[in-house]
Amino acid sequence: MNRLRFLLLPGSTWRRLVADVGAVVLLLAVGIVGFAATFEGATYLVAAVGALVVGIALAWVGARWRWGVLTLAGATVAVYFLLGGALALPATTFLGAIPTLETWRQLAFGIVTAWKDLLTTVPPVASDDGHLIVPFLMTLVASVLTASLALRLRRPAWALIPASAFIAGEILLGTAQTVAPIVQGALFVIVAVIWLALRTLWSPERTAVEAATPGADASRAARLRRLVSGGVVVALATGAGAAVAATAAPPTQRYILRDFVVPPFDIHDYASPLQSWRGYVRDFESEPLFTVSGLPEDARVRLATMDAYDGIVYNVAEDGAGSSSAFTPVRSNMSPQAKGDESTVRVDIENLDGVWLPSVGSAHEITFAGDRANDLRRGAHFNDGTGTAVVTSGVHSGDQYTIDTTVPVEPTDEQLADQQFAPLKMPRQTGIPRSLSELASDATEEAETPIERARALESYLQSEGYFSHGLADDVYSPSGHGAARITMLVSNEQMVGDDEQYAVTMALMALQLGMPARVVMGWYPDEGEQDGSGVFTATGDNMHAWVEIAFEDAGWVTFDPTPDEDNEPSQQNTKPRANPKPQVLQPPPPAQEPAELPPALAEERDQDEEEPPGLDWLGPVLLWTGMGLGTLLLLLSPFLVIGGVKAARRTRRLRAERTADRVSGGWDELVDRAVDYRVAVPPGSTRAESARAVGETFDGPRVATLAQRADAEVYGPGDPTPEDVDAFWREVDEIVAGMAGGATFWQRLRARLSLRSLRRGGIRRTARRP
Repeated sequence: MNRLRFLLLPGSTWRRLVADVGAVVLLLAVGIVGFAATFEGATYLVAAVGALVVGIALAWVGARWRWGVLTLAGATVAVYFLLGGALALPATTFLGAIPTLETWRQLAFGIVTAWKDLLTTVPPVASDDGHLIVPFLMTLVASVLTASLALRLRRPAWALIPASAFIAGEILLGTAQTVAPIVQGALFVIVAVIWLALRTLWSPERTAVEAATPGADASRAARLRRLVSGGVVVALATGAGAAVAATAAPPTQRYILRDFVVPPFDIHDYASPLQSWRGYVRDFESEPLFTVSGLPEDARVRLATMDAYDGIVYNVAEDGAGSSSAFTPVRSNMSPQAKGDESTVRVDIENLDGVWLPSVGSAHEITFAGDRANDLRRGAHFNDGTGTAVVTSGVHSGDQYTIDTTVPVEPTDEQLADQQFAPLKMPRQTGIPRSLSELASDATEEAETPIERARALESYLQSEGYFSHGLADDVYSPSGHGAARITMLVSNEQMVGDDEQYAVTMALMALQLGMPARVVMGWYPDEGEQDGSGVFTATGDNMHAWVEIAFEDAGWVTFDPTPDEDNEPSQQNTKPRANPKPQVLQPPPPAQEPAELPPALAEERDQDEEEPPGLDWLGPVLLWTGMGLGTLLLLLSPFLVIGGVKAARRTRRLRAERTADRVSGGWDELVDRAVDYRVAVPPGSTRAESARAVGETFDGPRVATLAQRADAEVYGPGDPTPEDVDAFWREVDEIVAGMAGGATFWQRLRARLSLRSLRRGGIRRTARRP
């Protein structure tokens, strides 16, 4: 019967319903489109549009069946958990639609953590990493609120508050890159103006007032023309202003939360892996550090990429986005611009430890396996610019993971012949030995093109240098790559060192000539080191360091300046090795050697020179506290909006221009509060009739007396005084307080959140003083 009654709704009701739903769809679509710059592809639309449709349907059902706020909020929560898996987390569901325990776990935690995960992930964000919870939840709440206010209230302008908050939230959680912002703003304003104009035109209050006024037809027609023409003028002005702003206005700064988020992982908390070079060579000469299965031919395994030198150590830079320290949580769409051969490799950790994670090529996705898979996944971070990865929990024996990656094809010198060096801004370098500048100029004197100059540096070190790890049976070669050690390398009669010194020396020489260079530490198999099944075993013996120089079109190109390991120096032209026998007096070290501190002392000096702790912690604490409060406000927004609407209604009645209207408004306030306590007051009742209905539940004699007093004040010969108005409202407040005093806590809460009195707004139930 209810369905048949709905189908037989009058045309004006259908017309208003279509206008309200259409306006809500268009207003919220502005915010949904804005998410396009944040997410990869258009798959996020499934979650956002699905939430929009479900939210509007839920709001319509709630309005149709007259659900209270608590009932509507409970239904919204139920829909979130029932449909959130299919729309936002399909990978966790059964058959892509049926939620599982994992689905509900991620949805529950996602209410709090999804915001942080979205802000700490480099856009465009993948749609299958749980990030779709954000647009799904935001759109669901916004559509329920906006549609409920539009369908229930006679003053639909209140619906613009949640719609505007939704767009503001999308902007704050989005990126600095905008999606037609002028068009979005213009569309929002135009839709809002036309919709509010139509709702005012179709308002029952306007119909009732004009129908009771002599000459209503002519007056109504004139007002219709003014209203429609005014709406058209506003819409056209808004569109014209948007067009002019789009072409003439300069770009403005867009403030987003992503710009203020402190990355959760700081690689500078850990020492540069290049400082441990000699330890790996000495302690793991034949011991396997890890194995790589499926390593493509000519591919390299990189552990760390370093681009900043301070005279003591080569490390990752201190700069922000785009530098070697810009690590973000691992996701499924990393390195989107990578070009080369697609490959999948598997890494099994054996004796390697530390936070650095061996990687191959430009990784797109890293999938962990084994007992520590969840811990590794939660703490894994990746740097798209350098192709390196880290895990905050550190790697341990038994860890396993698979990398879906793209291995770039190394360009030939012929392909690089016409290319210039890439115009990159490298980090500031300090402590570079002065002798390297002149040495680099001499080495590249005959080179003409950029690639020839880079090859000249590589060839010079390869041909003029000698190789030695400086271990027990090797020619003397101190460890380290500080300024003193590099000066020793190039100033001695013979250059003696290993990958650590030669890679750093070439990178510093290249930087002195204006080449964008960086040092990479990793592994690559020499001839015969990869077995027949394609498994490569990384040890300290086959560990390498090389240099990468950026070219304009080819990107980072690899250079190997280290001499062949067979090219050993003669003992008589090098510094004698120390004799460990105590009776032999050892010669003093070279003059330049004391300038280089051992790693332990260098770390102590760094700690001594650190500034005292300040308030750096305050920013992250305030940020996450604000995000938590924002989430709480989002969940409480239905209650806040309803409370605000009722408070504004009371203020409007109390401050009416005429004192008689204030008295009439006081009576309306009393009746509305009783209606919220579920007292059945028929619409259009006189004050006497309303008093009988209210008095059956609350303080009948006093309510009846107050109704008579209201009629006397409104219809009496003169206007009531302000003192009469204050006395009347005080009595209203006392009766309302008595209503609350006789109710339980849940009854009072339900009354405060009830929409019953708001649905009865518009035309008042009793006549006003003429």
